[in-house]
Amino acid sequence: MDLRNLNTFIQVAELNSFTRAAEKLGYSQPTVSFQIKQLEEELGIQLFERVGHTVSLTEEGRTALSHAQRICRLSDEMLRGPAAKGPEGVIRLAMADSLCTPLVVKEFSRLRTLYPHIILQVTTAGTNELFRLLDHNEADLVCTLDNHIYNATYVISNEEKVGVHFVCAAGHPLASVEQVSLQHLLQEPFLLTEKGMSYRRLLDEHLARHSVEIDPVLELGNADLLCRLVQQNMGISFLPDYVTEAATARGDLHRFSVPELEVELWKQILYHRSKWLSAPLQAVIGFLSTIKIA
Repeated sequence: MDLRNLNTFIQVAELNSFTRAAEKLGYSQPTVSFQIKQLEEELGIQLFERVGHTVSLTEEGRTALSHAQRICRLSDEMLRGPAAKGPEGVIRLAMADSLCTPLVVKEFSRLRTLYPHIILQVTTAGTNELFRLLDHNEADLVCTLDNHIYNATYVISNEEKVGVHFVCAAGHPLASVEQVSLQHLLQEPFLLTEKGMSYRRLLDEHLARHSVEIDPVLELGNADLLCRLVQQNMGISFLPDYVTEAATARGDLHRFSVPELEVELWKQILYHRSKWLSAPLQAVIGFLSTIKIA
């Protein structure tokens, strides 16, 4: 069995496209079609359903994909040999902007020590864009900060419930209370992340149920900068607890809740069910899964 045919099969399955697989592999489309046909004849099964311009795995194709991924992974490990330097390759990681500091910035030195031959390419985006990247195989792995996502298309490798609160400066009048009414909350100036982004979107959805909305005086994508501005008493914000933990412990910030707005937030690490788990991808998944941010 030709390993090149197996690799082509894996790429077509991940990309759901003969054309895009050919572009990625540097082959012509007829070559890719011939390799898939050759593999189907060798296995005696149909690997893909071809309807118009769409391609999807058959039930037998899904089983064959699991075997193909395992064979290619073993081949890769064998070629690296006993003197291998460890997992090596490029991993495309897409994540919510607010997760960059706890998952990448604070942990990058440890990742480099453990896996010096893995290269990370990090992209930040909103949840919808994260899954678009995953579905089009433009990202190998995504880290979301949103509501709890259930979808049989994706495998959850790690998840963690994350606390999220309204925060104000220690010198703000609200710093003396633990709970604030929604009516009182709406009178305050707000500093928030961009509209439609993860926990900001969840907050807006909860506000909409009460037929109200917040017009922030500042929208900024960087949660750490928002935290610093709140400490300067520039307004109040709605941020994950891990962002405000240090400032709250120092007494620079105060967290409070709004009973009408109970938002549930989750960090999840997911990959596409059809994704080939290469050695470097397995290493990164395992590494990220050890990091607790709550």
